Amino acid sequence: MSDNTTVRSIAIIGGTGNLGAGLAMRWARAGYDITVGSRTSEKAESAAAELNARAGIDGIRGLENAAAAEAADLVVLTVPYAHQQDTLAVIKGGLDGKILIDVTVPLMPPKVRTAQVPPSGSAVKAAQEMLGDGVRVVSAFQNVAADHLEDLDHAIDCDVLVCGNDPDAREVVVGLAEAAGMRAWHAGRIENSIVAEALTSALIFMNARYKIAGAGIRITGEPQAGGD
Repeated sequence: MSDNTTVRSIAIIGGTGNLGAGLAMRWARAGYDITVGSRTSEKAESAAAELNARAGIDGIRGLENAAAAEAADLVVLTVPYAHQQDTLAVIKGGLDGKILIDVTVPLMPPKVRTAQVPPSGSAVKAAQEMLGDGVRVVSAFQNVAADHLEDLDHAIDCDVLVCGNDPDAREVVVGLAEAAGMRAWHAGRIENSIVAEALTSALIFMNARYKIAGAGIRITGEPQAGGD
């Protein structure tokens, strides 16, 4: 799997939340088969119906988390940090050989404006360690405002940092970010996910300090051919 054309179906675990909902609608509009996962099939089906109505489509379906992960080519985890490990334990059986995009940020209420470093060095690195080499974990989308993603008419004014140990898996995620209307950059191995994770707390602080509705980041400079 070396490009996003080989990914047709995407399961979004936590797709009933704001960030997951925004990704679900944008990818569904881009032509991907989307399943939103939740802890119960009833809640997932209800969320899918609402997202279809909001996006003006009928291609999003809902399943219980484990079934959603099993059925998809690629899985996205968009649950709060407090539920990351428990949710991974539930869906682990459906992830072997797949790419998992983990959007987790180690926010610890009420101090969400202060960066936290988990014992593993990164929340997404912890996911890779838990799942093992049979799952290609990629970190992405931590710095994108969920409200902007949910507004399908809003142009996303934020770049995406993509970290992971497998360059081909990272490239798939870069393509998916572009399909959802964002510009994405390879940002190195999974350990570098801590940069995007910690930056989220700084952006939350800036939103409050400067009354910004969803601060984001931009990478300056122009890429040149032949880079590493």
